Amino acid sequence: MPALICLLLGSIFTAELPNTNISMGAVIAASMLAYGILSTSFINLGISIAADRDTGALRRLRGTPATASSYFIGKIMLVAIVSLAEAVILLLVAVFAFGLHLPTDSYGWFTLAWVFVLGIISCSLLGILISNVASNAVSAAVITNGPAVGLQFLSGTYVPLMLLPTWMLIVGSIFPVKWLAQGFRSVLLPEQMAAFEPAGSWEHGRIFLVLVAWSIGGLIACLAVFRWSDRD
Repeated sequence: MPALICLLLGSIFTAELPNTNISMGAVIAASMLAYGILSTSFINLGISIAADRDTGALRRLRGTPATASSYFIGKIMLVAIVSLAEAVILLLVAVFAFGLHLPTDSYGWFTLAWVFVLGIISCSLLGILISNVASNAVSAAVITNGPAVGLQFLSGTYVPLMLLPTWMLIVGSIFPVKWLAQGFRSVLLPEQMAAFEPAGSWEHGRIFLVLVAWSIGGLIACLAVFRWSDRD
């Protein structure tokens, strides 16, 4: 789905940014990796864990030799594998359909790697957290997909940031998706494209701090409110 949306939006936003040969569609393609992670982690875990709780699978797990940590590590590893596969597809679309370039040095690949890993961790923990709000998989689908769609607009994945009003930029900057998308743009777009960011730079330090903060906050919240069954 992210790859399909990327192709559709990229075909709509074909105008080039001033004094560049980069189209708005290419900017969206670079940002769409953030949506890929959000869909495989936040949405996927929010629904699947709520379903496991609704069917009693989580409650039965507590009576087996398997540990709680192994369950969650397995879930996050599954998210990581699916996210990696989806990222490969999106990168192929970005390179061959929109002319973007993969990193050419170790620093670029390192940046891509830590943004990817922190994105999975932060969004996965938020998915685990929101699964506690839903009573079953059906309600979880509503609770996760609604905010996810809104965040795509606020974070510059569906519409380039330079087209958003100020209040949307402020709200979007609170959440990790905006910083994920910005981190991916920093390694897939030319350096001069940093001038089109709200701060006029890629802000790698701030991206790292925001994603780490969301990861730590999400972990603390999960430990505080996670429940194994509806009767807990």
